[in-house]
Amino acid sequence: MASPASSAKSDEKTALQTALTRARGGFGIAMALSFLVNLLMLVSPLYMLQAYDRVLTSGSTSTLLYLTIIAAIALLVLGVFEALRTAILTRTAAWSAEAARDSVLSSTFQAKFLHPDSSSQPVRDLKQVQNFLSGQGVTPILDAPWAPGFIVIIWIMHPSLGVLAIISAIILAAIGISNELFTRAAMRDANQRSVASMEALDSALQNAEVIEAMGMRGAAIARWKALDTEASASGELAAERSGFFTGASKFVRLSSQMAVLGLGALLVLQGELTAGGMVAASILLGRALAPLEQLIGAWKSLIATLASYGRVQTLLRTAPEAEKPFDLPEPKANISVRSLYYKPAPDAPPILSNVSFDVKEGECLGVIGASAAGKTTLCRLLTGVYMPTAGEVRLDNAELSFWDRAALGHHMGYLPQSVDLFNATIAENIARLGNPDPEAVVAAAQLAGVHEMILHLTDGYDTRYVQGGRVISAGQRQRIGLARAVYGTPKLIVLDEPNSNLDAAGEAALHKAVVALKKAGRAIVIVAHRRDALANADKLVVLRGGQIAAYGPAADVFRQLDEEVAARRGNPRLVSGGKP
Repeated sequence: MASPASSAKSDEKTALQTALTRARGGFGIAMALSFLVNLLMLVSPLYMLQAYDRVLTSGSTSTLLYLTIIAAIALLVLGVFEALRTAILTRTAAWSAEAARDSVLSSTFQAKFLHPDSSSQPVRDLKQVQNFLSGQGVTPILDAPWAPGFIVIIWIMHPSLGVLAIISAIILAAIGISNELFTRAAMRDANQRSVASMEALDSALQNAEVIEAMGMRGAAIARWKALDTEASASGELAAERSGFFTGASKFVRLSSQMAVLGLGALLVLQGELTAGGMVAASILLGRALAPLEQLIGAWKSLIATLASYGRVQTLLRTAPEAEKPFDLPEPKANISVRSLYYKPAPDAPPILSNVSFDVKEGECLGVIGASAAGKTTLCRLLTGVYMPTAGEVRLDNAELSFWDRAALGHHMGYLPQSVDLFNATIAENIARLGNPDPEAVVAAAQLAGVHEMILHLTDGYDTRYVQGGRVISAGQRQRIGLARAVYGTPKLIVLDEPNSNLDAAGEAALHKAVVALKKAGRAIVIVAHRRDALANADKLVVLRGGQIAAYGPAADVFRQLDEEVAARRGNPRLVSGGKP
C-alpha cells in the first residue's frame, strides 16, 4: 500500500500540468476566437441565401453590390481571426513547452542516472505535444463545440433538414468512436515500437566505432531493421484502419450534404423552403460536420500526442526534478563517507556496502580493486551523480543532497572512466560549456599539462571538437577531460582511471597536477588499477565485492597487499612494486 506521503506526491501537478494550467488564458482566447470564426462562417450561407432569395428575385444590382462588400469585409475579419487564433495557439504551446522544458530535461538526466538505458525520447515527446497544440490537430477540437449551433440553424430553416443533419452528425460520431475502438491499440503499439526502433538506432550510432571495427555493421543493421519492420507493420495496420474510417467519414459528410440538397430541392418544389435556404443548408451542414471529419483524420496524431504526454508525465513523476535547496557557504575540501550502501534497484544485490572513509584538505585517497568491485559507483556517489541507498557522503558536514546541484558542481571535478567531449571548442569544453574565462582555462590546461598540446592543434583553444571526429585522440581527450575536471580548482577532484589512455608524458603531467592540487589544499580521489597512478596517494582504500577490504595510509596498505601477494605465491619475501 502506498504511503500517504507518496500518494500526496503522486497527486501533485507535474511541471507540464502546471504549465498547461497557467496557459489556460491563451487557450481560452483561442476558444473565444473559435466562436467568432465559426460565427463568421455563417457569412457564406447567408450570402447565398440573400443572393438567391433577394437579388435574383428583385434584380437589384445595388443590393448585390452592398451585400458583396459586407460579405467580403466579414470574410476578411474571419481571416484575421483565424490568423490570430493560429498565432495564439502557436505562442501558447511554445510557452507551455518552454515552461516545462527545464523540468523535462532535468528529469531526463535524472532518469539517465537511474536507468542508464533511458534516452532523450521525453524531449521529443514534449515537442510532439507542442506541435499538436500549435498545429492543425487541436483546431477541430476547438471548432467541434460550435457544430450543434449550425445544426440548430438548419433545424430553424426546416425541421426535416434538422433531423437529417442530426442523423448525419450521429453517424459521423459513431464512425469516430469506432475509429477510437479499432485503432487506438494498434496506434499505441506502433508508437511504442517506433520509439524502440529509434532508440536502437541511436544506440548503434553511438557505438559506430566498435561496430565498424569488429564487423558488426550487418548485425546492427539487421537488428534495427527487424525493429523498424515491426514498427512499420504496426504503423501500416493502424494507418489502414484509420484510413478506412477517414474514407467513411468523408463519404458520410459529402453524402449528407448531397442529401440535404436533395431534400431541400424537394421542399422547394413543395413551397416549404426557398432556393437560397436549400443551398445555405448544405453549406451549414458541411460546416457542422467538418470538425468531426477533421478529428477522425487527425486521430493518429491525437493518439501519438496522448502517448507522448503520458510518457512525459510518467518521467516527471518517477524521476522528478530536485527542488532547489538552501544556499550553503563555500565549502572546504573535507569529505566524509559513512556506512555507504548502494543498490541500483530494490531487488538487485548491493554494489557497495558499509563503506566509510575520510579525505581531508590536501590529501589524496587512492581506490583500488578488481573489476566490478564498485569503484566507478563510488565515484558517482562521491560526485552526487548517484544518491546513496543508505549512509551518507558529506562535504564539510553537509550531505551532498543538501547542496544545490549547480553550486555543488562548481566545487566538484570529475574525470569519468570513459571520457568524451562536447561538440564545442576546446576552451568551451574545459570551461564546462560556460563562457570561457581565458585565464582560468589556460590555468586549468597548464595544471593538467595540456597547454602546449592544445597550442599545437589546428586552431588552438578555438579548435572545435566534433564527436566521432579524428582530430583529437583518446589520450588527448583524457588530458583535456582532466583540465575540465580541475577548471576553477574545485574542492573535490575525483579521477576514475585517469591514466588509462595516457603515455609517459601524460602520466608525468597527471602526477604533477596531483601534487599541485594537494598543495592547493584540494581533496583528491583517484581510482586506478595500476599502482604507479597512486604514487602521490596519502591513503588507500581496497574494495572487494563492494566492501572495504583494507583502508589506511597508502604505504601500510601497499605493504599489506604485497604480503598477501607473496603469501599466495608461496614466496616468503615481499613482492615490492608488484600489482595489488
